[in-house]
Amino acid sequence: MTSPGPTADLPVLSLLIFAPLLGAGVASVLRNERALRWWSLACTLVVAASSLPLYGWFDIGTAQFQFVEHAAWIPWLNIHYTLGLDGISLLLVLLTTLIMPLCVLASWRYIATRVKEFMVCLLIMEAAMIGVFCALDFVLFFVFWEAMLIPMALLIGIWGGPRKVYAALKFFIYTMAGSVFLLVAIIALYLEAGTFHIPDLMGRPYATGFQCWVFLAFFLSFAIKVPMFPFHTWLPAAHVEAPTAGSVVLASILLKMGTYGFLRFSLPIAPAATHLFTPYVLGLSVVAILYGGFTALAQSDLKKLVAYSSVGHMGFATLGIFTLNASGIEGAALVMVNHGVTTGALFIAVGIIFERLHTRDLSQTAGLGKFMPIFAGFLGVFCLSSLAFPGTNSFIGEFLVLSGGFAYSKALAISVVPGVILAAAYMLRMLQTVAYGGVRNPSHAGLADLEGREILTLAPLLVFVFWIGLNPEPFTRVLDATVQHLLAQVHRAGPLTSSLP
Repeated sequence: MTSPGPTADLPVLSLLIFAPLLGAGVASVLRNERALRWWSLACTLVVAASSLPLYGWFDIGTAQFQFVEHAAWIPWLNIHYTLGLDGISLLLVLLTTLIMPLCVLASWRYIATRVKEFMVCLLIMEAAMIGVFCALDFVLFFVFWEAMLIPMALLIGIWGGPRKVYAALKFFIYTMAGSVFLLVAIIALYLEAGTFHIPDLMGRPYATGFQCWVFLAFFLSFAIKVPMFPFHTWLPAAHVEAPTAGSVVLASILLKMGTYGFLRFSLPIAPAATHLFTPYVLGLSVVAILYGGFTALAQSDLKKLVAYSSVGHMGFATLGIFTLNASGIEGAALVMVNHGVTTGALFIAVGIIFERLHTRDLSQTAGLGKFMPIFAGFLGVFCLSSLAFPGTNSFIGEFLVLSGGFAYSKALAISVVPGVILAAAYMLRMLQTVAYGGVRNPSHAGLADLEGREILTLAPLLVFVFWIGLNPEPFTRVLDATVQHLLAQVHRAGPLTSSLP
């Protein structure tokens, strides 16, 4: 095994992973629900604050993994406890730590039963999600990958809506099926290379046939997690039945693990197969963008609308990844972060509506903005962000993806333009109905506008909408060296040739 890279003087990544687990252990013995809520909020805030120095310490001039921690775990199988971050995983760790305190705040009143178990599940999930983005050993990665599954299924199955058991089982079965293919690929790589160390597995001269089988196993696992069309059918059910915090975690973080898997494993480990299958993946990405847009436009349930919009937005992420150029991949990484911010905010907004009206039917929310102007202002910004309005965070990500797509193929870039138009159509339709309504609006005169806790939940996401939209350079600069190194690994398999016009 090669050197794991510069080691960290302080095991900050382990602290980020195990602090939520320690918090979950303490939460499990607390009995007072108020204390449970405040303790969970304090834990997630401490983890978020502890993660912020990583950005300042990160060396943007190198593509090496940083903050590396390395220790023997199961030596006789060559399995090690190895953690580290590059530019892509750094942004995703920071996104995770930002979102989790907001999930606790969004659940403050929404979750009224079995509060202890709910908060324990959230904290365990945070530990597992951070671990996924930090792991540099395949077995360790797989442990964290699977550790997310049970808490998420419990969040849906216990605190979800009327069809919560169905949605939880569907989520569990789909993601477990994907995990089987991932495990097969991990075992095959170990038998071929004799190591589970992820950096060592990148850039090896595997036979093209072997790469193709590994790529397909990776693809099935990560495409289900994204989810890509046609593997998306578990997503609407999971989102609709999940509690608000579950929907936020699912949209903001869990979906990113599929696209992260493509970037971390598929491209650098199977570069020749990546070139071979790129046109097919790009085709599925275009279908996802258009399908997600048309389906979202047809929805009357607010959660379903936002859920199907995720299919389209994540289609932009996979499109950018498989253009195999710097603009496309950097744009895809920004789309991942921006989707986490904007769609997480939209699910919180839908949860606020549901807490007041006990319905998510679009027609029943008509004219809500007249009596909740502060809420309508927040919703308006997040809807404009979702449709990639210039000046908001989503614009720069989708612009870079379209630039990368145009560099790959003019026809490819043109084919996704209807998806951009559809995003404007379904988001503006939702905003117009909720904020202004029609002549037969339901009576909302007794509804209270946002309270302090709800404003505090949405405000950080609003800041990032404009920060990334108006000044994306602090976010793109941490990606440059990592993306250039990734492209060098991919293009070692041969020159990129497009079969499209």
